[in-house]
Amino acid sequence: MKLKSLLLRYYPPGIMLEYEKGGELKTKSIDLLELNPSTDVNTLVEEIQKAEPLITVSRTQQVRLLVQRLQEKLRQHCDHNFYLFKVLRAHLLPLTNVALNKAGSCIITGSYDRTCKVWDTASGEELHTLKGHRNVVYAIAFNNPYGDKIATGSFDKTCKLWSAESGKCYHTFRGHTAEIVCLSFNPQSTVVATGSMDTTAKLWDIQNGEEVVTLTGHLAEIISLSFDTSGDRIITGSFDHTVVVWDSSTGRKVHTLIGHCAEISSALFNWDCSLILTGSMDKTCMLWDASSGKCIATLTDHDEEILDSCFDYTGKLIATASADGTARVYDASTRKCITKLEGHEGEISKCWHTWKWVLLTTSWTER
Repeated sequence: MKLKSLLLRYYPPGIMLEYEKGGELKTKSIDLLELNPSTDVNTLVEEIQKAEPLITVSRTQQVRLLVQRLQEKLRQHCDHNFYLFKVLRAHLLPLTNVALNKAGSCIITGSYDRTCKVWDTASGEELHTLKGHRNVVYAIAFNNPYGDKIATGSFDKTCKLWSAESGKCYHTFRGHTAEIVCLSFNPQSTVVATGSMDTTAKLWDIQNGEEVVTLTGHLAEIISLSFDTSGDRIITGSFDHTVVVWDSSTGRKVHTLIGHCAEISSALFNWDCSLILTGSMDKTCMLWDASSGKCIATLTDHDEEILDSCFDYTGKLIATASADGTARVYDASTRKCITKLEGHEGEISKCWHTWKWVLLTTSWTER
């Protein structure tokens, strides 16, 4: 193996290695989730060199500089003042979803008007209107971190793959027998997964447009799906009250997570893939051991349905959003609620975090 280059990854903090093996260019990551402004850089670099044979003595100074740049980012002022930046008069009919590319330079919006629009974030200029679906465009995503492709899932039972640069449609994926309501690219951007009201999920090859595998086994609609960071596993959450962990290459069922007593609203891995977090209409979130499929904690503080949940990038914090109008933040190790966020006048439909854990929430009544 021969190291070709080292790349900085700000979120989550780490260093990406590009190396050559057998004539093929590959990548791997060194995760630095525990890095903080007071970390001893020299000691950390020594530990990295001991653990990673590709990091030779000649690369020591380069690695040290990369770690120092990550520390500088962590030291930056993190008290943000949010203000209304721009209003996009986007569609003739209501929006269904919004997504950004990794750089935040482009926004996509899906709508009941059967289109997806691509926008320049800074100027608010409409770059493309992606037309071709025959029903509501409900699920949308960029292939982050690359951001050069867009997937749209529709109530017309199809998924389309587009060029983010030109707006050209590369493929139309056909095979579902009911509405597509969720989708996700794998981290390598070689596959896009779609979840449908027909109780199945399908994985599609984005190069040739062919179906790779169909995941069958749920007894009701699939409304949530997510890959782990390696792309080797995918989880699906269903209205049948269960979450299933699958081998993404074979379609084999690895675990079925049984414990919720109402529909699943969200399901995702933490960054190192050791934990799975599931939210449900039964007003609880459950934390699972990803290797064994065993439930290790149940979070029961909300008074109404949990509509969304997420980890921070280290996997140490958990956030939940609920129909009771509150969001909560938990310590993932103690399972204790450390913050209750109040202020929305209606149900909170989404929560997500940004660099250095800024929790963002959205409420239907305030959109």
